[in-house]
Amino acid sequence: MIFLETNEQKLFKIASELLHTEKAYVARLNLLDQVFCAKMMEEANKGTFPVDVVKNIFSNITSIHAFHSQFLLPALEKRMGEWASTQRIGDILQKLTPFLKMYAEYVKNFDKAMELLKQWTDRSPQFKAVIQEIQSQEICGSLTLQHHMLEPVQRVPRYEMLLKDYLKKLPQDDPDRTDAEKSLEIIATAATHSNSAIRKSENLKKLMEIYEMLGEEEDIVNPSNEFIKEGHILKLAARNTSAMERYLFLFNNMLLYCVPKFSLGGTKYTVRTRIGIDGMKVLETSNEDYPHTFQVSGKERTLELQASSEQDKADWIKAFRETIEIFQQKNESFKNALKDVEEVSKAELGKRAPRWIRDNEVTMCMKCKEPFNAITRRRHHCRACGFVVCWKCSDNKVQLEYDNNKVNKVCRDCFCILTGEGVTEGKKKGILEIEAAQITDSSIMCGFLQHSEKGKLWQKVWCVIPEKECLVLYLYGAPQDVKALCTIPLLGYVVEDSPRHADAPASFRLSQSKSVHNFAAETEELKQRWLKVIRVAVMGEMPARPDTNGSGVLESSNTQEVNPDDT
Repeated sequence: MIFLETNEQKLFKIASELLHTEKAYVARLNLLDQVFCAKMMEEANKGTFPVDVVKNIFSNITSIHAFHSQFLLPALEKRMGEWASTQRIGDILQKLTPFLKMYAEYVKNFDKAMELLKQWTDRSPQFKAVIQEIQSQEICGSLTLQHHMLEPVQRVPRYEMLLKDYLKKLPQDDPDRTDAEKSLEIIATAATHSNSAIRKSENLKKLMEIYEMLGEEEDIVNPSNEFIKEGHILKLAARNTSAMERYLFLFNNMLLYCVPKFSLGGTKYTVRTRIGIDGMKVLETSNEDYPHTFQVSGKERTLELQASSEQDKADWIKAFRETIEIFQQKNESFKNALKDVEEVSKAELGKRAPRWIRDNEVTMCMKCKEPFNAITRRRHHCRACGFVVCWKCSDNKVQLEYDNNKVNKVCRDCFCILTGEGVTEGKKKGILEIEAAQITDSSIMCGFLQHSEKGKLWQKVWCVIPEKECLVLYLYGAPQDVKALCTIPLLGYVVEDSPRHADAPASFRLSQSKSVHNFAAETEELKQRWLKVIRVAVMGEMPARPDTNGSGVLESSNTQEVNPDDT
């Protein structure tokens, strides 16, 4: 005989699942708060690594743990103990779900936490050792800290799913329906943010897997990198008719062309070529001897590839073209945004809404020039001029006409102008206090490069060689920074282009006496463009400005170099 569950039994089953998963979740929170966070904070207090790093990684996990272990779990346990007389959970959730807003802070911080975790695991052996020691314990279940930290992000969507199921089984006239519906409304809002974070975390997890498959040699674990597609492919040799097995990893900004590598520790690959999406083209080709072929042409290399089937070929071409299109759209939007940066005139200040400078366009306060950090100097926007400033420089409020005379937070300079108070002349600007935007437009060359000095960590910097100071290289943290990180007077420097064993791809060095600056460009072509300008400047001569398409003084030939295939 088949016994069908009644609605009452289904509701009890859902409530029981909620309690069961809540107990497991509280155990995971205890692991994060009382084991990982506590142990790492203990080490940080010894001076092994900064305390702020631990705080920024774990965010408000202690508050989340306290809420679930002291309030939500006990309430659910008590209710299930009296289920025979009180068959409802909506009233409990409705009372406590407003506290789920604390998840917004954790979810918002999640990307930064993952980035810090990766950065300090690579940077500090002691930091890495503490994490590995805890991960080796039985309580971790052979899972990484990153995996456990994902649990709070996934928990809120789980509540949403269970509550939706609960409401489907709940009679329309049930006294618990109103509370349950109100709870779902709040939980659904919180789940929207969590779902976005889950997608990002899944992408980050995939990047970690690829990073391990590449022997931890390619620095791809970055929140800005988005995995698109991977798979086996055949490479047609340029010199003969042979086809060799290769493997492709396609990301939103690059293609990694790899060869399989024998390894006892699982699937491994060696990267032969990194091809940027910028300027990439994909063409269908026909070959009588080899069907399903297509060509990928980038600035670094052109590849003739053979898919396993016509469908596989179509899937690859579609993935490439969509990725290229999205990259071009974002690149164009970014360029337009930089062009559209327009300061509000003093006459219009407070009367017209400003264009806000994006957070990622600056690394320091645009007024006092102090670098931003997550704890003591966070980013704020002046509602009058749109500049990104620190809390000290935005600790003023004034009525703004464009916002119906509401009181808004403004920077000190705008406060003085709008209130009529005297503005004292500041001290004379130092050599570094030149805004990047001022010299970028009239520069001989500008762009992002990776930079390292005296064995320090690599840092992505915005480099500018101004037209008026053509023998000086300015290094900024971002294109809209108002103060340079440093300047390099190029005259007399020696340019070294010969790669060393540990050098990054497309790298070069500038050295003079004990001063050594290491740089790495995104592509070999871009590196050569920089070198042609710098080599002229170090001789004390005026370099010519290259055309935007790379022609003119930087173009060595109009012919395309044939890339012989690797063996």
